[in-house]
Amino acid sequence: MLTRRRFSFLAGSAMAAFAAGPACRLDAFLPPQGDGRLKSRPKAGVRTTAFGRVLLGLGGARDGFLQMPAVVPDTPMPLYVLLHGASSSAAIQTARFKLIPSDAGVAVLAIDSRGGTWDGVMGGFGPDVEFIDRALEKVFGIVSVDPARLAIGGFSDGATYGLSLGLMNGDLFPRICAFSTGFLLPGDPHGKPRIFMSHGTSDDILPIDQCGRAVAADLRKRGYDVTFREFAGKHEVTPAIATEGFQWMAKQ
Repeated sequence: MLTRRRFSFLAGSAMAAFAAGPACRLDAFLPPQGDGRLKSRPKAGVRTTAFGRVLLGLGGARDGFLQMPAVVPDTPMPLYVLLHGASSSAAIQTARFKLIPSDAGVAVLAIDSRGGTWDGVMGGFGPDVEFIDRALEKVFGIVSVDPARLAIGGFSDGATYGLSLGLMNGDLFPRICAFSTGFLLPGDPHGKPRIFMSHGTSDDILPIDQCGRAVAADLRKRGYDVTFREFAGKHEVTPAIATEGFQWMAKQ
């Protein structure tokens, strides 16, 4: 029997998705404590004043930052809320993409989870949702964000959390970009965001058949527009896949 205590231990790593079963879903185990809803919204009439890397200054040692592209347009621009994998950080995850987001012209809001991984993965929405809301509120005040090109997602646990949170806030995020998703967290969907997913065919952490393919198939059955890219690789994001993902987010 999968107890809450046992699951909390498993959820500290990406193997939580494997433990969740062949469909990579947690609906039968841990209902969320909060509804996962975000209140912040892009603001009309904002002029972009952010350049380079802007620290959020909201969370102490576990914080995050806004990374602007090298060329900042005078018009509303795409923004990606990037969520890292388990036991990682915003800085580590962003560094792995190198100049790909900047080349695509995408601003990246990279956020640290409050704990070792995201609250929803550990069994209930709360502190991380609140922090993401505060971070968005700050960024919406200094960046002219194109509401049609606002995306959320991440890698591994961050992909699981970003995809799930994105579905619950599809009226805020018209796009979701998730690399190596584990499973879907339960929650009420809003809106109908478009989704980009990728997964390595040799992923030995989150097996593609039980995770990426299963999640993509489930979403398509529910009527979502899903672009799913399989690639020859393990639990990673290759430069080619990352480039396609960021270009997809930036596309008008």
